Amino acid sequence: MNKATEYYRPGLLPGIIGAAACVAGLFVLEFDGYQIVRYLVSILALIIIVFAVQGRRWWWALPMVAVAVLWNPVLPFAFEGVLWAAGHIFAAAAFLAVGLFLRVPESGGKRK
Repeated sequence: MNKATEYYRPGLLPGIIGAAACVAGLFVLEFDGYQIVRYLVSILALIIIVFAVQGRRWWWALPMVAVAVLWNPVLPFAFEGVLWAAGHIFAAAAFLAVGLFLRVPESGGKRK
């Protein structure tokens, strides 16, 4: 079997969408629509966490846990300013990195 077909990247699409949401969040930081960005970013981070844990690649879940906690819409942190905007850039980079590098075996992470 070809080695390239033994793995797949389940977090690629949520990673790309999450990165786009983080960048879009930069433009609505001061508006009411920012709550939607919080929900979107935290839900996509939780989806990637599930993929990482199911595929037994739990170390890729760690940066997404941080993103899910910081962008939590239920008990939000009152961050603002330049540091919070930089956090959006770092979160977007984390989404892209985890989405690209999280590779799960086709068997769902089960060892043979």
